Amino acid sequence: MPSQVRAPAQEAPEEEEVYYPGQPLRAHALVPDLRTYKDLYERSIHSPQDFWMDVASDFYWKSPPTGKVLDYNFDITKGKIFVEFMKGAKTNVCYNVVDRNVLEKNLGDKTAYFWEGNSPSDSSVISYAELLKQVCKLANVLKTLGVKKGDRVAIYLPMIPELVYSMLACARIGAVHSIVFAGFSSDSLCERILDSHCDVLITADGVFRGEKLINLKLIADEAVQKCKEKTHTVKNCIVVKHLSGRLNNQNKAKLQTAWNPDTDRWLDELMAEADEECEPEWLDSEDPLFILYTSGSTGKPKGVLHTVAGYLLYTALTFKYVFDYHEDDVYWSTADIGWITGHSYITYGPLANGATSVMFEGIPTYPHVGRFWEIIEKYKVNQFYTAPTAIRLLMKYGNDVIQKYDLNSLKILGTVGEPINAEAWLWYYNVIGNQRCPIVDTFWQTETGGHVITPLPAATPLKPGSAVSDYYHSLV
Repeated sequence: MPSQVRAPAQEAPEEEEVYYPGQPLRAHALVPDLRTYKDLYERSIHSPQDFWMDVASDFYWKSPPTGKVLDYNFDITKGKIFVEFMKGAKTNVCYNVVDRNVLEKNLGDKTAYFWEGNSPSDSSVISYAELLKQVCKLANVLKTLGVKKGDRVAIYLPMIPELVYSMLACARIGAVHSIVFAGFSSDSLCERILDSHCDVLITADGVFRGEKLINLKLIADEAVQKCKEKTHTVKNCIVVKHLSGRLNNQNKAKLQTAWNPDTDRWLDELMAEADEECEPEWLDSEDPLFILYTSGSTGKPKGVLHTVAGYLLYTALTFKYVFDYHEDDVYWSTADIGWITGHSYITYGPLANGATSVMFEGIPTYPHVGRFWEIIEKYKVNQFYTAPTAIRLLMKYGNDVIQKYDLNSLKILGTVGEPINAEAWLWYYNVIGNQRCPIVDTFWQTETGGHVITPLPAATPLKPGSAVSDYYHSLV
């Protein structure tokens, strides 16, 4: 059924106006008003030990903290600079975001991901029980190849389920994943493998981005060779058969690459022999979880390391409150897991809340410019999180495209990755959200791991083109 009539662009209110959440959303919101938000904020500032222990109580700890929940020093005149969080505690992030949902919360049959491929004909549904099974098998594959706690694993995969399986398998055994965006060159991949000292690389045979075929294995081979020339050897290259068996003869020829029997391994063959159970490695709260590279403002990419406890709790908390996530909601971030948005708000944050998410391999204009709206209608998406660049791109195609699709499931809209201009904000609010969905315009960085400044959808006023309407209306 098509969407109800949406406000035309010329009816958009002035960008200087401030918008307030509607009563239907506030009635059931986790943070229903500004007073509730301020109470949470004040408690986090004045009683951080109690605040974070309450957050931590939602998760499983093999051992509780033995010292302060939060301790730090940023003043060099007072001694060594340090941050310690949940000191002495032991846990496992993979257990908390997968096993706990299956074993403790009885969510085994619940959908963890609706995977939507580049082509509308490619899709799959992954339950939490299936996710646990695949993660355990892949963790055992890594262990068979000699990967152990503290080892670094490079992951160069498109937006396919195996990307999530791979990162969680690393988290399960205490290996540190370093995900490289699958649009990067062999030089970029090589640079990150070298810097993080990865001995294992996980990639795929290839991927379609729209109509363009990308030979990922060839790029990975080039990167491995460049590493070798710089005296670093990648011992194992695990390859996902993503496109094999689905190509015509012309594209099969484009996908042919060399195969090194000493290092190259097909993932499906390794998984066929792997056990479905894998005991998690219990890690210290400050053990590393992953490394993700950010270009920063200049120069060589910088590897940002996030640790177990702090990252788990912060992504879980911010996902829950910023997107006002409820048990039966369907959430979709259009980001790539190769960026921090995908790490925090496609994998760890949603799974920590037992959420159902959409994972999308394609691009917004293939095979038609209504692809985003088609997916929202198909899966009845409630929270939609995308980049201002995508919004501005889709604005160009006019409002008639949107009228074909039912977007009435939407409750909350979000933006990420860059500032959004007021014109795009207003189009998003009026045309996509039909003047009823608040927009959480989120500001944060790879270094923070989660949202730093953002509205809360039912509690704070909204201002077009601004993450906050004033200082006091922000999540900090």
